[in-house]
Amino acid sequence: MNATRKRGPKADPEADEAIHGAILTAIVEGRLKAGTKLAEHRLAECFGVSRERVRKVLQRLGAERRIEIIPNRGARVARPSLEEIRAVYEAHRVLEAGVLVQLGQILDDAILAALDAHLKEERAAAERGDRAASVRLSGAFHLLLVDALHNAELSRFLRELLSRSSVMVSVYEPANQSLCAVDEHGAIVEALRARDIPRAINLSRHHFLHVEQRLKLDTDPGEAPDLMEIFAGAALG
Repeated sequence: MNATRKRGPKADPEADEAIHGAILTAIVEGRLKAGTKLAEHRLAECFGVSRERVRKVLQRLGAERRIEIIPNRGARVARPSLEEIRAVYEAHRVLEAGVLVQLGQILDDAILAALDAHLKEERAAAERGDRAASVRLSGAFHLLLVDALHNAELSRFLRELLSRSSVMVSVYEPANQSLCAVDEHGAIVEALRARDIPRAINLSRHHFLHVEQRLKLDTDPGEAPDLMEIFAGAALG
């Protein structure tokens, strides 16, 4: 007897990417608050796709640690605890201190030029109030530092940390703090330019402490947002 196998949604990478991008952008821009329930059936209605396709995207976001998947309760925007935040930012401080030590041995004008160009782009995003771009570029600054070492394992570690900390910043940091982060990044670059690695490490440490301290844990998520309103015009079908 032939068993009937339930088929998943037809492969459509472009649709998957569009849904993934729309949900992630809504989180980064603060339109989806910490703890917001991401109901499959509601998102399927928003995007005009099957629940199976939405489930696939949510599982991917969960694997990236952008959201939480809770057994028998579904998906929700991550609501990291104070302990989780402290652990992630301690890891950031320790990892980047080591990165800066190694970077001091290979630092050249090309690396500094790339950092300068990035800072210009980061500052422009902050000044125009582009929240999504500011969060993305803030993380990319630290990736530029580690990627300059050409160590795939270190780069992977940092990307995993950024997957978590970028969500923490998105849901807990006041939007008007983006420019502060740019100034702190700029100070790190100036210390590197002066080949003052101990100062760069100290500035990096205080930068991550400041980011952690700027996070405002909201114990009251407030009224559940209207997903149809948030994703208006995002239907793919």
